[in-house]
Amino acid sequence: MKNQEIKKIKVGMYDPFLDTLGGGEKYILSIMDVFAELGYEINIIWNKNLTQEIKNRFSLQSIKRLKFLPLKTLKGLQTFDYFFYVTDGSYFFSGAKKNFIYAMIPDKKLYSKNLINRLKLINYQFITHSVFTQKWLSKFGTKSEVIMPYLDSKLINQSINFEKKEKIILSVGRFFSHLHSKKQDLMIKTFKDLKKKSKEFIDYKLVLAGGLMKEDQEYFESLKKLADNDSSIIFKPNISLYELYRLYGLSTFYWHFTGLGVDEEKNPEQVEHFGITPLEAMASGCLTFCYKAGGPKEMIENNDNGFLFSDSNELIDKMIEVNSDKLLKEKIIKNGKQFVKENFSYEVFKEKIKKLL
Repeated sequence: MKNQEIKKIKVGMYDPFLDTLGGGEKYILSIMDVFAELGYEINIIWNKNLTQEIKNRFSLQSIKRLKFLPLKTLKGLQTFDYFFYVTDGSYFFSGAKKNFIYAMIPDKKLYSKNLINRLKLINYQFITHSVFTQKWLSKFGTKSEVIMPYLDSKLINQSINFEKKEKIILSVGRFFSHLHSKKQDLMIKTFKDLKKKSKEFIDYKLVLAGGLMKEDQEYFESLKKLADNDSSIIFKPNISLYELYRLYGLSTFYWHFTGLGVDEEKNPEQVEHFGITPLEAMASGCLTFCYKAGGPKEMIENNDNGFLFSDSNELIDKMIEVNSDKLLKEKIIKNGKQFVKENFSYEVFKEKIKKLL
């Protein structure tokens, strides 16, 4: 009887960016995954069934069947015990028993505290995924709880086979030029400069993987033009989760450029808010290099579990230095993997979600 009562608990979720299936979508769906494990009913508010797309992109442990409800459901949320909303700056009254807003982007205009919004937000609690975003929300007058995401146990628990590692520099991130762009254009230029400066990297390949939507096709074509038919620059749009994990396992280095060239104090929304792909790379034994801003700056200890750089020249010099230092490489890989295992397991994440309730 008790189990029957648990299964009646209803959770609703609305994410206006759901079809992008980016890092923010993985995060909010991971919360739903915990609820699914607890036996709760999961309801996603979206006018199209995206079950297959979600399964292809993300590794979710407990969600077997997703229930999709039309957008008009937002006008009647009182049937839900818990409701989660990924904000795009618009707010609405909710009749659900407990309400949470996932603040994904540290952009002040998304958190207006005019009188109407204050009334709408009376029964909402804000959550976010990084200390960096929490810091900026606080500056905007919004209190939030930090619940960092988890990594797939397949990545955390994998054993690193160094014999399988190839001469690959990998970067993973959606192909788009706006908001917190992943800066693939700058990576291509830096990669070409690296090969000119050091013969050690002549045989390396730059692999750029990530989601690609129709509206970003023009930017993607500009990247291919910039690559100029260089066979060592490889594009992998919309690859499967299996292929992504395989690439992590094969790659020696990992690059993350988000925020490069941006003034973090003026435009915090344009730097990396958290950075889960660098963590996935660290779990896979990659030597991980991140631009020194946003979320990565909060997590990576330079020269300990990864590397931080301030510009492309510093990155190139560091790549050359690290590549010839076997002891340093071994230390970085060991510490990076241990850091991820201790802080980003599903068990740690699940306990934080349960405390939230």
